[in-house]
Amino acid sequence: MRPRRPTNLLLVALLLLAGGCATVPAAQPVGADARRALALLDRRWQEFSDLRTLAEIALERGGERQRITGVLLVRHPDSVRFEALSPFGQPVRLVTVHDGRLTAYDVARNEALVGPANAGTIERVLGLPLDAADLVAVLAGRVAPPRDLRVAELLPADAVGPSLQLVTPTQRQRVWLDPATGVVHRVELDGGRLPVRITYLFEGPTPAGFDVDAGDAYLTGTVRYRNATLGAGIDPARFLLPLPKGAKTQSIR
Repeated sequence: MRPRRPTNLLLVALLLLAGGCATVPAAQPVGADARRALALLDRRWQEFSDLRTLAEIALERGGERQRITGVLLVRHPDSVRFEALSPFGQPVRLVTVHDGRLTAYDVARNEALVGPANAGTIERVLGLPLDAADLVAVLAGRVAPPRDLRVAELLPADAVGPSLQLVTPTQRQRVWLDPATGVVHRVELDGGRLPVRITYLFEGPTPAGFDVDAGDAYLTGTVRYRNATLGAGIDPARFLLPLPKGAKTQSIR
């Protein structure tokens, strides 16, 4: 069985997060203001426990519009479950990332892909060159402070507000945040295949979704959370995905 790209539009929208720097910058000293901003981002990331919501996704590319609805469960630090639903409310595709393992199951075909949950397998199955923790952070409206950080610079405020530029060997991003609370308003990623802007929405402290804009790719999208619940507790067993008897499986690495 050859792996197929999912039609799940949430995953398509998040594909835009693919990015990378052409050259690896030398590590630079981090100023006091940037250190404080990084500490705020890390605090909010560590404070996040879990999110459950109904996700409504709309995507437009080159005049073509697509919509999908699904149930989304997210748990710190690296667990995700998404169930794409049919118009009748039945799951048609399930994807889980949990405890270092990725499982993607197509209900109609009774076929599954299974393997370790790393950036390579997540990209192969979901089109996302993100590790599990970064995927959780994006869905939760947070930013997980990057590993192997080479540059962290607090930039002057613009019309959106102050921002933090972060550069690693594989990615460059600019994060607009509230300097008092660390709440992230916007993230821009560039230097990769599809430069993209993510604008987050909140209802009080609860994530309400995000907008995606990749003008160079003529693609825009929205992800809206409905009946979102933050920090209610999700049993880790919800992220296990036992496969039906007779399901065709293929291992990926």
